[in-house]
Amino acid sequence: MSLRVTFVAAARSSPLLAERFEDTRPLDQAGWQEVQHAAGELLPLAAAELRYCSPTPRSRSTGEGLGYAPLVQVALRDCDMGRWRGLTLGEAMAREPDQVDAWLADPRAIPHGGESLLAFISRVGGWLDTRPVGDGGRIVAVAEPSVIRAALVYALKAPPSTYWNIDVRPLSTTTVTGIAGRWNLRFDAASAQATRT
Repeated sequence: MSLRVTFVAAARSSPLLAERFEDTRPLDQAGWQEVQHAAGELLPLAAAELRYCSPTPRSRSTGEGLGYAPLVQVALRDCDMGRWRGLTLGEAMAREPDQVDAWLADPRAIPHGGESLLAFISRVGGWLDTRPVGDGGRIVAVAEPSVIRAALVYALKAPPSTYWNIDVRPLSTTTVTGIAGRWNLRFDAASAQATRT
């Protein structure tokens, strides 16, 4: 049996340039408004047999706001950024420019003392590969954009550097289909998304 896993990117908790590593802030007012605006289109995904979310406040709130009643999955947490936790990329660059350059260039690097990009991708991929096939074919997971980027790199068996070339916008959806170790990226027409899930 093939699985269909649809990732929904969490609504925002800050303007894009103020995004922080391992952001633990709740949804801001604009984020709540985005959830309310998108709820009609994304509500049909609540019919999925399994509904999950990242443990961040904004992922949980997005899932609840969309009517999913998702189960928190620790494996879908953001990348452990060590001493850069809570900083923006610009702030980390201002403090440790050489270390940030090393982190961006080498997927095995952990200059912040946390988790490497490669380990992060593997962790999220491990979660994807261990979804229970017997519990139904449709899954929805509300997650941080970084988690979705990691899942896509894993699913497509792309080089880790591809992670930096994937742009995941708040409340966007991305679907992969398949089984453990054999995933395909699926694109649906906007009007078909609601009727096919």
